[in-house]
Amino acid sequence: MRFRIAASLAAVAFVVILTLSLSLVFLLHEKEEEFIENQLSDQIEYSMSIWRKSPEAAFPNTPSMWLYRMGKGSVQGNARTDVPPVFSSLAVGNHEAFLGSKEYHVVVREDDTARYILAYDVEEHESRLDSLIWVTLAASLFLCLLTLVAGYWLAGRLSRRLERLAERVEYEVSGPLAESGMERELLAVASALDHYRARQTAALERERIFVANLSHELRTPLTGIRTDAEILAALPDVPEAVVRRGNRIVSSVDRINGLANSLLLLARETKPGLPEEVRLHPAIMSVWNSLNLLVPAPLGLRLDIPAGATVLTDPTLFDLVLRNVLENALRYSEAGDIRCHLNDSRLTVTDTGPGFSEGDLERVFDRFFVGERGGNGLGLALVRHICSANGWHVRARNAPGGGGEITLDFGASLIRH
Repeated sequence: MRFRIAASLAAVAFVVILTLSLSLVFLLHEKEEEFIENQLSDQIEYSMSIWRKSPEAAFPNTPSMWLYRMGKGSVQGNARTDVPPVFSSLAVGNHEAFLGSKEYHVVVREDDTARYILAYDVEEHESRLDSLIWVTLAASLFLCLLTLVAGYWLAGRLSRRLERLAERVEYEVSGPLAESGMERELLAVASALDHYRARQTAALERERIFVANLSHELRTPLTGIRTDAEILAALPDVPEAVVRRGNRIVSSVDRINGLANSLLLLARETKPGLPEEVRLHPAIMSVWNSLNLLVPAPLGLRLDIPAGATVLTDPTLFDLVLRNVLENALRYSEAGDIRCHLNDSRLTVTDTGPGFSEGDLERVFDRFFVGERGGNGLGLALVRHICSANGWHVRARNAPGGGGEITLDFGASLIRH
């Protein structure tokens, strides 16, 4: 922005200066042309008046002027052959003529005895004019460059507070953005941002309180429902269908509790706790075994992970990330092996399903986005939230050999022993 402002000022200054300068040059040229015409007219009138008395004194004493006299009839004068043909053919009056590449101003007059031709070489005049034009252009360019530098410097001074304001907004610096001494326009922007931040903070606080209360209120009845379902399924001599329904109720309650916990974590914008070294291979196996107890499936897990690979992280949140990624892979796989592959600092989990549709790839990590196989729409959103809080990167794509692929890049958090 600073350069655009400076360039605009320089362009305007260049056009204005150049226009004024060329106007002055044009006016000077016209005035000098008028002066030359008057000087030639005066000189030829003087030469004609004294020719009869003293022909030698009639010639101009400047090397840029030439006087020719063509006598009429038998009147003696300069020979016709002395006059350049381009001059001798001119009518009485003032003219501009070219002899070769040179320009001349020519004045032609007549009296009863002869025709007088006075020619003036304007080369010196044109040379001065050309020099003036070049000096004008050079001065205009210099002033344009000076305006560019000065404009860039002034724009920097004017925008410095705006840049500081943008930095405070970007890095969420505490305290009001509006400060005393700000320019009126900048103060209006800072005040508007303060009001927006206040409204946003209040809205987020209301959302956190609502979700926390909802999660807390749901746990008490859900705990009772789960307990009753477990007791019902454990009763002796009950039909197998009742046992299956009881286990289904328990599984549904666990999913509701997982949903409530996810909502609570997202609402509180949970930050990582004290980091610990978590061995990647055992952590994945532990989550996989617990998922198979809840949702038995004819699937295998293939780990391509070095035994010494360790992640420095909050164990609870890391367990939640692995659980959601593996659960997503289980949901979209029907047969074969789910593969976990570690390459440098990137852990890739590949399922055996149909893969993501092109329209879903940009939304899989959005809150409440539900794919074709269902779910609550919070699992991968929670994964992205935790990864962002830890400084990790997560992305989804379709694997080259088929299936969906979630990649977690742990960066410097991954340690190899």
